Amino acid sequence: MTIDVESMSRDELQKLIADAEKALKTLETRRKAEAKKAAESAAKEYGFSLDELLGAASGKKGSKGVPKYRNPADPEQTWTGKGRKPRWINDALAQGQSLDDLAI
Repeated sequence: MTIDVESMSRDELQKLIADAEKALKTLETRRKAEAKKAAESAAKEYGFSLDELLGAASGKKGSKGVPKYRNPADPEQTWTGKGRKPRWINDALAQGQSLDDLAI
Protein backbone atom coordinates (compact mmCIF):
# COMPACT_ATOMS: atom_id res chain seq x y z
CA MET A 1 0.00 0.00 0.00
CA THR A 2 1.62 3.20 -1.16
CA ILE A 3 0.28 6.61 -0.22
CA ASP A 4 1.42 9.66 -2.13
CA VAL A 5 1.64 12.15 0.72
CA GLU A 6 3.10 14.81 -1.55
CA SER A 7 -0.19 15.20 -3.38
CA MET A 8 -2.37 15.29 -0.25
CA SER A 9 -3.90 18.44 1.19
CA ARG A 10 -3.29 19.58 4.77
CA ASP A 11 -6.70 18.26 5.86
CA GLU A 12 -6.05 14.90 4.19
CA LEU A 13 -2.64 14.64 5.87
CA GLN A 14 -4.11 15.47 9.30
CA LYS A 15 -6.81 12.84 8.79
CA LEU A 16 -4.16 10.33 7.75
CA ILE A 17 -2.16 11.10 10.90
CA ALA A 18 -5.26 10.76 13.11
CA ASP A 19 -6.18 7.46 11.44
CA ALA A 20 -2.64 6.16 11.86
CA GLU A 21 -2.58 7.12 15.56
CA LYS A 22 -5.92 5.39 16.08
CA ALA A 23 -4.63 2.27 14.32
CA LEU A 24 -1.53 2.27 16.54
CA LYS A 25 -3.65 2.42 19.70
CA THR A 26 -5.87 -0.46 18.62
CA LEU A 27 -2.77 -2.45 17.59
CA GLU A 28 -1.27 -1.93 21.04
CA THR A 29 -4.53 -2.96 22.71
CA ARG A 30 -4.70 -6.12 20.61
CA ARG A 31 -1.07 -6.99 21.30
CA LYS A 32 -1.57 -6.51 25.05
CA ALA A 33 -4.61 -8.78 24.95
CA GLU A 34 -2.61 -11.42 23.05
CA ALA A 35 0.26 -11.16 25.55
CA LYS A 36 -2.12 -11.47 28.49
CA LYS A 37 -3.76 -14.53 26.93
CA ALA A 38 -0.35 -16.15 26.39
CA ALA A 39 0.69 -15.38 29.98
CA GLU A 40 -2.58 -16.82 31.33
CA SER A 41 -2.03 -19.95 29.28
CA ALA A 42 1.53 -20.35 30.58
CA ALA A 43 0.39 -19.84 34.19
CA LYS A 44 -2.41 -22.36 33.72
CA GLU A 45 0.11 -24.88 32.40
CA TYR A 46 1.78 -24.77 35.82
CA GLY A 47 -1.50 -24.89 37.74
CA PHE A 48 -1.79 -21.19 38.61
CA SER A 49 -3.92 -18.29 37.53
CA LEU A 50 -2.25 -15.13 36.30
CA ASP A 51 -3.82 -13.23 39.21
CA GLU A 52 -2.19 -15.63 41.67
CA LEU A 53 1.22 -15.04 40.15
CA LEU A 54 0.90 -11.28 39.82
CA GLY A 55 -1.07 -10.53 42.98
CA ALA A 56 1.95 -9.58 45.08
CA ALA A 57 3.75 -7.87 42.22
CA SER A 58 0.83 -5.78 41.07
CA GLY A 59 1.59 -2.91 43.40
CA LYS A 60 -1.73 -3.12 45.19
CA LYS A 61 -1.95 -0.81 48.16
CA GLY A 62 -1.28 -2.66 51.37
CA SER A 63 1.22 -5.06 49.87
CA LYS A 64 3.70 -5.60 52.68
CA GLY A 65 6.59 -7.24 50.92
CA VAL A 66 8.69 -10.13 52.18
CA PRO A 67 9.00 -10.35 55.97
CA LYS A 68 12.55 -10.38 57.33
CA TYR A 69 11.83 -10.47 61.07
CA ARG A 70 9.44 -12.54 63.20
CA ASN A 71 8.22 -12.05 66.76
CA PRO A 72 9.31 -15.17 68.69
CA ALA A 73 6.42 -14.67 71.14
CA ASP A 74 3.84 -14.46 68.33
CA PRO A 75 5.07 -15.95 65.01
CA GLU A 76 2.18 -14.36 63.12
CA GLN A 77 3.72 -10.93 63.74
CA THR A 78 6.35 -10.12 61.12
CA TRP A 79 8.17 -7.05 59.86
CA THR A 80 9.77 -6.39 56.48
CA GLY A 81 12.42 -4.07 57.90
CA LYS A 82 10.82 -1.12 56.12
CA GLY A 83 8.86 1.66 57.71
CA ARG A 84 8.37 2.27 61.41
CA LYS A 85 9.51 -0.50 63.73
CA PRO A 86 6.64 -2.40 65.35
CA ARG A 87 6.31 -2.22 69.11
CA TRP A 88 7.44 -5.83 69.53
CA ILE A 89 10.71 -4.99 67.73
CA ASN A 90 11.32 -1.98 69.97
CA ASP A 91 10.50 -4.07 73.07
CA ALA A 92 12.92 -6.82 72.00
CA LEU A 93 15.67 -4.30 71.29
CA ALA A 94 15.08 -2.68 74.71
CA GLN A 95 15.48 -6.12 76.31
CA GLY A 96 18.91 -6.53 74.74
CA GLN A 97 18.01 -8.61 71.69
CA SER A 98 19.40 -7.68 68.30
CA LEU A 99 17.66 -7.63 64.93
CA ASP A 100 19.74 -10.70 64.03
CA ASP A 101 18.00 -12.55 66.88
CA LEU A 102 14.63 -11.79 65.28
CA ALA A 103 15.62 -12.50 61.67
CA ILE A 104 13.67 -15.14 59.84
